[in-house]
Amino acid sequence: PMEPPPQSNTLMGLPIVAIESILSFLSYDETSQLRLVCKRMDLVCQRMLNQGFLKVERYHNLCQKQVKAQLPRRESERRNHSLARHADILAAVETRLSLLNMTFMKYVDSNLCCFIPGKVIDEIYRVLRYVNSTRAPQRAHEVLQELRDISSMAMEYFDEKIVPILKRKMPGSDVSGRLIGTAPVPGPSAALTTMQLFSKQSPSRQEVTKLQQQVKANGTGLTALKREISELRVKVQEQQKQLQDQDQKLLEQTQIIGEQNARLAELERKLREVMESTVGNSSGSGSNEQSPRKRRKAVDSTDCPRKSKRLRNRK
Repeated sequence: PMEPPPQSNTLMGLPIVAIESILSFLSYDETSQLRLVCKRMDLVCQRMLNQGFLKVERYHNLCQKQVKAQLPRRESERRNHSLARHADILAAVETRLSLLNMTFMKYVDSNLCCFIPGKVIDEIYRVLRYVNSTRAPQRAHEVLQELRDISSMAMEYFDEKIVPILKRKMPGSDVSGRLIGTAPVPGPSAALTTMQLFSKQSPSRQEVTKLQQQVKANGTGLTALKREISELRVKVQEQQKQLQDQDQKLLEQTQIIGEQNARLAELERKLREVMESTVGNSSGSGSNEQSPRKRRKAVDSTDCPRKSKRLRNRK
């Protein structure tokens, strides 16, 4: 009996364009989890994750251009502008994107892996949409707390667990490990092997290939060191930015404290005036109460001689 033909009505039987169109309705975190289904799904999801990171970079650049076009050129005026927090959040997102780019894209460009943390792409999109849809956003450290946490964890896990595996797959890793990683023991044998390696007039094709691979590996290592230096510079810039924000907050707090002190002094002055006015009113009322009594005594004293004269006339 003939075997039935394989059914092509499953999801994996569809063209890649159709599969990508279906998966576009999912989040990038869900897309990254679907890589475990099969090899074909893994390839499709890897392509979508790589494209997603590039798309979120372009979307961030567009948002940053729109905000910068509305900001004044003077730094002092920018601090008091209504879009100042928008610009701070977008600058912090740019720092995160550059760190992620330096961490992952070297291996993505070498086709050794894809942009693995899809949840980071979702969080970047969430922050950018929040910035575009909110007129008065929260402070940058409050908005970016989740993004900083998950991106830092993703980069640390990638550097510690995945990069050592990927470095073994890089071309020239075996040669570089034998020629560079193991230092020869000093002595005549080491000198002889070195002289034999470089003193041959007609080197074989295998040795030339090994040397080319070694040069390529050295260039890759140099590129990695340059990226690490750039990453450290970005971190230093981020720390300086945080220090500037802290200084700005300190200045605002000192201004608020000064205003509160001025208000307290004004209230104390008004309280003194009220106390003085109440004391003056109480003393004035006491003097007014004494004056009618004095008038009555004076009237009585004037009436006494008149009464005495009347009594004399009667007698």
